[in-house]
Amino acid sequence: MKGGTTLGATDPFGFSPTENPVHVHDLNATVLHLLGLDHEKLTFKYQGREFRLTDVQGVVQKPLLR
Repeated sequence: MKGGTTLGATDPFGFSPTENPVHVHDLNATVLHLLGLDHEKLTFKYQGREFRLTDVQGVVQKPLLR
């Protein structure tokens, strides 16, 4: 991961994203990818149901990996 990379922008107060919002599931998917783990196969059972750390919408953010 290249340091000092900015992805997207926020409003003047930093309260909400204005372009290229990244969800926490996307961030988790990117970190797991950097650790060499496939986030889609990493599941755990809880109350008889299988869950993923990145839920169903986690996407690896490729612009952060360049």
